[in-house]
Amino acid sequence: EKAHVQVAISYTTGPVFDNDYYVKYAKQIEEAGADSICIKDMAALLTPYRTYDLVRAIKGAVGIPVQLHTHYTSGLASMCELKAVEAGVDWLDTAMSPLAMGTSHVPTESMVAALKDTPYDTGLDLGLLNEIREYFMKLREKYIKSGLLDTKLLAANTKALMYQVPGGMLSNLLSQLKQAGKADKMEEVLQEVPRVRKDAGYPPLVTPTSQIVGTQAVLNVITGERYKMCTNEFKDLIAGMYGTTPMPIDDAFARKIIGNRKRITCRPADLLKPELEQMRKECAQWTEQEEDVLSYAQFPKVATDFFKRRAAKKYGIDAKHADARQRVHPV
Repeated sequence: EKAHVQVAISYTTGPVFDNDYYVKYAKQIEEAGADSICIKDMAALLTPYRTYDLVRAIKGAVGIPVQLHTHYTSGLASMCELKAVEAGVDWLDTAMSPLAMGTSHVPTESMVAALKDTPYDTGLDLGLLNEIREYFMKLREKYIKSGLLDTKLLAANTKALMYQVPGGMLSNLLSQLKQAGKADKMEEVLQEVPRVRKDAGYPPLVTPTSQIVGTQAVLNVITGERYKMCTNEFKDLIAGMYGTTPMPIDDAFARKIIGNRKRITCRPADLLKPELEQMRKECAQWTEQEEDVLSYAQFPKVATDFFKRRAAKKYGIDAKHADARQRVHPV
């Protein structure tokens, strides 16, 4: 079967991010051969009428489907999705209600009900959706009880509109601060995030730059001095290893972070030597499908541990006491 290639446009705010910026980007995506475009509002920064204008502008400029992915962090997601529908969006991302709202998405059932008996009726059965809801409600209670789901992240937080922090990043920041015994510094970190982002050239806060900027903000706060300590990833970001930033980075700031290290202006991947065949050889003994090579290339140790457990389960052996290199195991 032919694969469907969807390219995401990470929505954010800043001096250069207007409709013209996104329309130009959308046209480039279509010309590159993408099957669809996703407007990815990872930080819940979209407002209802901004959503309408943006979707309408992109839909008027390209001929491929447009999807909206937004979060409920700021409490505006339902209104944004409704305005997106009115503007002609093709698809919406939602989540079943027990795991919706907060840093998650618009409840599926709510959106289906909102569009029922309108020209945008989804045709989905609310009765069947309720059955699915009951299943996930049990999981929700289980996750809250175990601490896996933090109830602090289930409510709307309008500060997201000021601090530009994605939902997943919020939970990550809280986790880092708890580990450092500094959970009370969350507000200071949230205030520091947009400052770090500005210094770094306004990168969209989406993986991996959300983690890079967020971690640097945490370090700035808990060390008591901005940029006293910088992660290697933040240095790489300033050096251009994650691509050209939307706004130029101040030369004096760059020197403070990376010293005399040369900043690159080319595509970072062009500096890498081809490694695919080497990766194939390294994980050959574990490869059962092409995706295994990709998993190994991105996460060598994690993937290898997974491959070992998978093989142990498949062949019924004791993975803890097996020697994968010598291919022996106790019986």
